[in-house]
Amino acid sequence: MIVIGAGAAGLSAAAELAENGLSVSILEARERVGGRIYTLKDVAQQFPIELGAEFIHGRVPEILDPLRQNKIPVSEVDGDNWCSENGRLSSCDFFPEVDEILQQMTRDEPDESFASFLRRCCPNASPSAKKHALSYVAGFNAADPAQVSVHWLVRQMKAEDKIEGDRAFRARGGYQPFLELLQQRVAKAGVSVRKNTVVRCVTWRSGNVSIEAISGERAISLHAGRVLVTVPLGVLQAQPGEQGAIEFSPPLPKEKLDSIAGMGMGKVFRAVLHFRDRFWDRIHPGGNRHKNLDRMSFLFSQDKWFPTWWTAMPDQFPIITGWAPSQSAEKLESDSLPVVTHALQTLGGLLGVGISEMERFLEIAYFHDWQADPYSRGAYSYVKAGAADAPEMLSRPVDDTLFFAGEAADITGNNGTVHGAIASARHAVAEITKSGRASAAD
Repeated sequence: MIVIGAGAAGLSAAAELAENGLSVSILEARERVGGRIYTLKDVAQQFPIELGAEFIHGRVPEILDPLRQNKIPVSEVDGDNWCSENGRLSSCDFFPEVDEILQQMTRDEPDESFASFLRRCCPNASPSAKKHALSYVAGFNAADPAQVSVHWLVRQMKAEDKIEGDRAFRARGGYQPFLELLQQRVAKAGVSVRKNTVVRCVTWRSGNVSIEAISGERAISLHAGRVLVTVPLGVLQAQPGEQGAIEFSPPLPKEKLDSIAGMGMGKVFRAVLHFRDRFWDRIHPGGNRHKNLDRMSFLFSQDKWFPTWWTAMPDQFPIITGWAPSQSAEKLESDSLPVVTHALQTLGGLLGVGISEMERFLEIAYFHDWQADPYSRGAYSYVKAGAADAPEMLSRPVDDTLFFAGEAADITGNNGTVHGAIASARHAVAEITKSGRASAAD
């Protein structure tokens, strides 16, 4: 059995398949494993810098159980939410109104985009509440509001309710300890992991797969009875000839191609800024000497470049992350000014600190362009209006030979998350083991 991709889904599935007695190999294009989990260690602060996945969204056993079993501390994100509007900082008060708008979405009506829904719904909602609802959907889902499916958003909200998805957690050391647990499990199960191996073509017929790949600088051919594809949606959407693209011969069935086309790969730019100290502790909003930003967790605005920011709370590290999703990411993509410069200018403007001071405070900035990464081609997936069943269609096997997993193929409503990727892996493993062709030699 060959697994393509060593992200959370690929590692989880490979370990479980090997534990069930199959001979399993993983092919990974990058020189590292983890996929969109990408943790660096800040040398000065010994704090994890997350360039990919950061939060554990809700009380999810797929992640929290292994962490607790291995005594890796987990802390809940805590602190105050601040909003910047018209150049003024104040405590955020828009969440109840936004929730009222979101609760009016239903799957009883024909599917439509969130932007379309927002135009016709909620006559009593204020323009400000609608604006914040639009920003929330674009920010949380990295999705274009003019494309994202209301039916899919409803399913996502129901899935979040089951896991207390409004709560967020971090493991000490970031996602790296969890990734190391996956790697240990894979190694213990005897799975072969081949890095720097870029799959170019998957030639298949029922019960037989040939894979053409470039390993290092050498062309190789591999054969198996079945293959599990766990690459990101953006890679599946890549055009033939583009770096990272995988050609299927014969082409995938129309249903599969429709499911891939029915989803979008959300764009995100994130900038992690490490400062010399927590200078925001000395900022007094509105000149109130009795109130400062020392407990600031999130900072929201309508800024066109970086509308959302968060700190390391409850940890007291001098680090702030800027989040530029969807249309903000598209603006940054086409702008000539460096992303980090935009980040410093935006944050300084929101906090009332000049750019020269921001540059003086800055110790180091971290940044990774997932859109330009040929083995990701975006941040994470969302479903377009009219294609709410696309994740389920993507997850279906093709002739008990081609199998698919990854956050885009999650059928539990948790697309775009690490636990959704792992859930999709478990679903794929169940499909593989019941197919009747599982064998130790596969």
